[in-house]
Amino acid sequence: MNSMRVAQVSEPGGPFDIVERELPEPGPGHVRIAVEASGVCHSDVGFVNNAYPGVSFPLVAGHEVAGRIDALGEGVRHWTVGDRVEVGWFGGHCGHCVPCREGDFIDCRYLQVPGWAYDGGYATHMVAPVNALARIPEGLTAVDAAPLGCAGVTTYNAFRKSVARPGDVVAVIGIGGLGHLAVQYAAKSGFETVAVARGEGKRDLAVQLGAHHYVDSTSTDTAKALQALGGATVVLATASNSQAMVAGVDGLRPGGELIVIGIAPEPMPITPAQLILTSRSVVGHPSGTSRDVEHAMNFSALAGIRPMTETVPLEGINEAYARMTSGAARFRMVVVP
Repeated sequence: MNSMRVAQVSEPGGPFDIVERELPEPGPGHVRIAVEASGVCHSDVGFVNNAYPGVSFPLVAGHEVAGRIDALGEGVRHWTVGDRVEVGWFGGHCGHCVPCREGDFIDCRYLQVPGWAYDGGYATHMVAPVNALARIPEGLTAVDAAPLGCAGVTTYNAFRKSVARPGDVVAVIGIGGLGHLAVQYAAKSGFETVAVARGEGKRDLAVQLGAHHYVDSTSTDTAKALQALGGATVVLATASNSQAMVAGVDGLRPGGELIVIGIAPEPMPITPAQLILTSRSVVGHPSGTSRDVEHAMNFSALAGIRPMTETVPLEGINEAYARMTSGAARFRMVVVP
């Protein structure tokens, strides 16, 4: 029997166990991928802990997957065995719901997320629909490409689709798994980039990543610091803390946007007056389609943007998951089967 190895969680909140399974054959419109790298994203905590509807166990998580196609399902065109591909948070769309019919595939009502809708990339192999595939450019290794399928495309797309234009002041709140990429994308896109984090410990790193300014939010009022620069056109909130996110609202210039991509359970305390009197807005931003992932990867290869990663073998998934959940990772854990 041809077999593969997967890291599965047997019950909500349980550990990952390495087990062997029969190697699946891809169905019509699908491909099988030999996984070369899989990023460990904080969103997987919600799946492992059964916090999302429809999660089933045993669970194979992982939605930042880079590898090579090693088998094609019936009817697959324009893809060949050996192609380097990425599958991110966007794991396929239905094509028939209202958002899909309007071309808004990332907001598909039946969006498929690897590790939720089907087995993800914490494995030696996985099967995915062709509309989830993004081509990896030759300039990126699999380890560099993997985190760009979620963390990368989310931060890249947030700025690309915002009201900010080159030369504008933008701020990134939080310098972690998302934020360390966001600072790079902002600086390389021509924005005057402000990095905001707690303490002085990340100042040197922020400057190395391309930030023009650094704000220690424990000793400086974030809003006042941004207004001293003329106000931010965009504040990108990557921190998983609602209070930290809203600290940037009053630092926005008129017409500015607070873009929220960090997930926190607490409400964000914002008053209507903070938004109305200066035409500010607060928007949530999802990830991006497979084509958006390609854009993010191509721009990263061209501009020299890379995630900071730590790698472990598949057998080290529990260690990697623990480092991610504790905040000890610097800054993306990547499983290399």
